[in-house]
Amino acid sequence: MRPKQPKNRDLPPRMIRRTRKLKGGKLWVGYYYDGRGEDGKRKEIPLGSDLNEARAEWARLERTTTPKIVRYMKELFDRYEREVVPTKAPRTQSDNQAELRQLRKAFDSAPITAITPQVVAQYRDARTAKTRGNREIALLSHVFTLAREWGYIDGENPCARVRRNKEKARDYYASDDVWEAVYAHACQELRDAMDLAYLTGQRPADTLKVSTGDLAGDFLLVAQGKTGKKLRIRLLDGEQPTGLGVFIDGLFERRKLAGITSSRLITNPSGLRMSYAMMRNRWDEARAEAAAQAVAARDEPLAERIKQFRFSDIRPKAASEIENLADASKLLGHTKEQITKNVYRRVGEVVSPTK
Repeated sequence: MRPKQPKNRDLPPRMIRRTRKLKGGKLWVGYYYDGRGEDGKRKEIPLGSDLNEARAEWARLERTTTPKIVRYMKELFDRYEREVVPTKAPRTQSDNQAELRQLRKAFDSAPITAITPQVVAQYRDARTAKTRGNREIALLSHVFTLAREWGYIDGENPCARVRRNKEKARDYYASDDVWEAVYAHACQELRDAMDLAYLTGQRPADTLKVSTGDLAGDFLLVAQGKTGKKLRIRLLDGEQPTGLGVFIDGLFERRKLAGITSSRLITNPSGLRMSYAMMRNRWDEARAEAAAQAVAARDEPLAERIKQFRFSDIRPKAASEIENLADASKLLGHTKEQITKNVYRRVGEVVSPTK
């Protein structure tokens, strides 16, 4: 018997793999039994496109026992990406896709049963991005939890008892001088985004999607994209407008003068809604200019703090500057005050002196 081609060496004897690129660009894979017809001539007998089913049919034709079915992580990842990821919030989907890309590099071609706690621990130790590694292992753990439900495995989740890397929560606090430096170099639409993010305490994505339809009487309605948490943020305090109410009134005055009719509150001067990429570009420019000005003024410490300032730090700034922890936690949409305290409160508690 002639030696097998490299592409067929993982298959049982007399089984061959055929591939064909379809019009849509997808790769079709089919399996065949290299047998003989009634006339004794060579004949390729179709076994189907599923490898496990093809192995079973091969065993029948060979009149032997069905080989043990080997299922690979790629199959599990494919199903998770197809059925589970699309049900999550857009930002979570994006994060999961990035995590799956890393996991696939390490595990795609591995048999599912070969993934043990020791293998997961080796992956953890090999990852230089320790925090990202924790997120990837958390996703891998969820994949294996569903693998049990789907019938791929019977044993324990191999991620269950694997230690995670130690993480240190980001503790950067954007002080007023940093805020004012970036704000001074920001264009109007970026200033609007900064003000809205600070006054509402919401994430960047939720800030940018606020529309005129979210204004309902004396409230701004918020439905957080990450958690689904719904909030009603006051525009009036009694008969007086809140800071948010004053901001929105001023924003509508400027929109009216500019002839902007877009339903989104944060737009560019032409009335086009501001995407995250647009906001990020404007943010990077304003921050770079602010840092350069601080360097020119020989204030290196300020320049360094400006360079560390992220748009996402505005939410913790808001949480840190609301004196009452319960109020801060409610504004951020947290169900537990401890999350607000441990992650988002980045300044010390206000206390009175001894005397």
